[in-house]
Amino acid sequence: MARKVINCPNGHGKMLIKKSDKSMKFRGVDITFQAEHYICPVCSLEAGSIEQTSATQRAISDAYRKAVKLLTGKEIREGRKRLNLTQDALAKRMTVGIASIKRWEGGLIQSKAMDKALRMALQGQIVGDSYTGNHPFSIAKIKLVMRQFESILNKRLLKKGDKLLFAAKYLWYADMLSFRDLGKSITGSTYASLPLGPQLNNYRELIDEIKNADETNTEPLTPEEKRIITKISRAFPQERMVFKATHREKIWKEKTPGEIIPYSDSTELTEL
Repeated sequence: MARKVINCPNGHGKMLIKKSDKSMKFRGVDITFQAEHYICPVCSLEAGSIEQTSATQRAISDAYRKAVKLLTGKEIREGRKRLNLTQDALAKRMTVGIASIKRWEGGLIQSKAMDKALRMALQGQIVGDSYTGNHPFSIAKIKLVMRQFESILNKRLLKKGDKLLFAAKYLWYADMLSFRDLGKSITGSTYASLPLGPQLNNYRELIDEIKNADETNTEPLTPEEKRIITKISRAFPQERMVFKATHREKIWKEKTPGEIIPYSDSTELTEL
């Protein structure tokens, strides 16, 4: 591909392409990476094309990932090809969306949990349960999560006669964010796409069980899980806010009524 010609805006004529090592602090980590840019041989002005800027962003991402011991985009791509896997095949092996594989290979930094899953998948293992989020289903844990939301929001979610219209939306976000950030859901719940938004699968049969469950009869929430619940509560302090947010999520909108929303879609969330 022919190189783009860029002239110095100071009138010194054609700028030259130069590669140089750069150092910076990224996400609190000192990194060094190589960047390509145009430089004026007369006034030393530097400029970059769109392609060079994109390549620099990928270089920064990979330098950071290497520094914190995450797989780089190149390592993911090479590992996949070594197993003769397409991006789609690797995504299915990991039970994530193909968009996640494309983004990780293209420069998006994966979480530590997803990095662990990537390494397992590139070692030939099938990773994860896309419908329970790598966690056994627990009614008591659902009750515990809802009580935690109630404590932060300072309002009751489990009301008499309630059909979990709003409570399930908070719960859905908690499980999805936990899977996305930590590699497993909090409650092991399965969610379906219904006309009024994401909802616990077979929720009608679960409502009384949830209300009657003993939330002390399960392992306590971890600090990371509490952080996720707090984040959601602060983003949506009013019930209508979380209701509307879930209806803007394409991973709900693109599903047919009754279709299960897999946890692999959690990387596609847009509201949090």
